[in-house]
Amino acid sequence: MKLKLLCIGDIVGRPGRQILSYHLPRIVSENEIDCVIVNAENAAGGSGLTPQIYHKLLKYGVHLITMGDHLYRKREIVEILQNSDCIVRPANLSPQAAGREWAVYQTARGESVAVISLLGRMYMNINADNPFHAVDRVLAKIPTDVKIIVVDVHAEATSEKVAMGWFLDGRASLVFGSHTHITTADETILPHGTAYITDLGMTGSHASVLGRSVDRVLKSLTTQMPYAYSLATDDLRINGIIVTVETSPATSIASATSIQRLCIKDDSEETKCNHPYDADDGRMAQQNNNS
Repeated sequence: MKLKLLCIGDIVGRPGRQILSYHLPRIVSENEIDCVIVNAENAAGGSGLTPQIYHKLLKYGVHLITMGDHLYRKREIVEILQNSDCIVRPANLSPQAAGREWAVYQTARGESVAVISLLGRMYMNINADNPFHAVDRVLAKIPTDVKIIVVDVHAEATSEKVAMGWFLDGRASLVFGSHTHITTADETILPHGTAYITDLGMTGSHASVLGRSVDRVLKSLTTQMPYAYSLATDDLRINGIIVTVETSPATSIASATSIQRLCIKDDSEETKCNHPYDADDGRMAQQNNNS
């Protein structure tokens, strides 16, 4: 059986949520998508996730949510992480860290999709265990009847993400990278059937520096003085990939048959966002946070 997976790159604040909510139903319908996976670690005001926004994403049509190094920026999300069966925290955090190491969504056609999140360790300002050891451990826990496995590698270094793709070739259906907010042009299917891309890109304002207003970032970088970063609101785009996978009784893991980049750009009035924050962002004050 062939199924289609839609994976959306880091959603940045209200601008990213706004364009996603407007276009996601059409994308799913036109491409006959079976499962939607998003990275939402920047969905609330550009850093973290709130319960209100979590529930909004599910209403938009999202099925599985991955996070990253900004996982706990909004402490109120901890209860969701502990109780929800459709959001995962990075599996190579402490065993005592709140959240699930893997989650499964059963598609309308009866096939199950599992998702795992991992943190890179190179150039990341967070302590994390070895992601290669962690993914081995988590893969051993996933039921054998789950044949579609997706891994989000939230990392800074491209080499670390590429290495994870090769490490999981044939053991995962799809490995994609997130965190750097820049779409890479290396989408491929590895020799043993695993679809791979180094970074999905970003869903939000692309007239920006990684979703933040250009003038604020330049002031900070050129003066070495602290400036509060605000979210940019122009040139909204959705970045992601559409991957077709095929399950078979003869194989334990579904193989990918195609992978293509997705970029939806829309300047219509319905998706323009002149107010980058709202109450669901969990903060009204602008704050300087790195991606």
